[in-house]
Amino acid sequence: MTLKRYLVLFFLLLNPAVILSANTGGFDLQDKNIQSFIGDMTKKHKFDRHKLEAILGQAHIQQSILDAIARPAEQVKPWYEYRSIFLTRDRIRGGVDFWKKNQQALQAAQKKYQVPAYIITAIIGVETRYGRHIGSYSVLDSLATLAFAYPPRSRFFRSELEQFLLMTREEKIDPTKQLGSYAGAMGMPQFIASSFRSYAVDFDNNGHRDLWNSPTDAIGSVANYFHRHGWQYGQPVVQRVEVQGDAYRKLLGDDLKPSLTIAQLRKSGVVIPNVADDQKKAVLLELEGKSGPEYWLAWRNFYVITRYNHSALYSLAVYQLSREIMDAMK
Repeated sequence: MTLKRYLVLFFLLLNPAVILSANTGGFDLQDKNIQSFIGDMTKKHKFDRHKLEAILGQAHIQQSILDAIARPAEQVKPWYEYRSIFLTRDRIRGGVDFWKKNQQALQAAQKKYQVPAYIITAIIGVETRYGRHIGSYSVLDSLATLAFAYPPRSRFFRSELEQFLLMTREEKIDPTKQLGSYAGAMGMPQFIASSFRSYAVDFDNNGHRDLWNSPTDAIGSVANYFHRHGWQYGQPVVQRVEVQGDAYRKLLGDDLKPSLTIAQLRKSGVVIPNVADDQKKAVLLELEGKSGPEYWLAWRNFYVITRYNHSALYSLAVYQLSREIMDAMK
């Protein structure tokens, strides 16, 4: 039994009300943690207690959600295997189709937010295959289950449940009918509730921010997310480099934020062509290619992609998919 599964079981044993409600599918609204949450929502955000209890009364503990989040993370794949998951003909063709169908919205988002259309398209392609796989879990079930029946991350998911209820009130949508991932990520770009409230935009100007059914809103929202995180239009994202000697190894690490100057990198044996500014900052990545190590210089824009998913493999896959889609469009 993994530590995560043990903690979940331990919590349930200490909370018979939760076990009883789990057997019947719903939550015990008299549970002290749920009552505390309801009290906070009524005081901080002026929710009607009876209406909020009626909403939470429709939430169900989902064992499949607990199983999914307690499952040990898959062993990190080497870059060449990870890349093959996303750089497929089907996903590239899907990106071309999505771009053609939504060209006007993509051009408008690129102009307003200064984020390239091909990056926006690739994000939506990696996240949900252009809206084809947005998730089948009730977001209310997901967030309530993880807020009240998963102690390792209950604080985070309680906050996301709070944000979700605020979001659905603001958007005037039924919180019991929204679908997403087992962790509560929503819509074509898979925004969690706090990101939805901070970055989602009504890009089609119909009075609602709809990331489930409006590609235009999804496009504008992804562009706004990147814009707000500091995307620099026209600046490089990542480039392949060569290394000499062993001194470069001391520059490798887990921090993806650019902190090394070109002068430092060159001094340590990194061969960097076509960059004149010695004070420009980047980070050096070593990834496992099919024929041996690959070395990549990642710039500020690459770091911005990692704000969407804190993984160098994810960010490089997004960037390379974006280039493949752009080339196919040409």
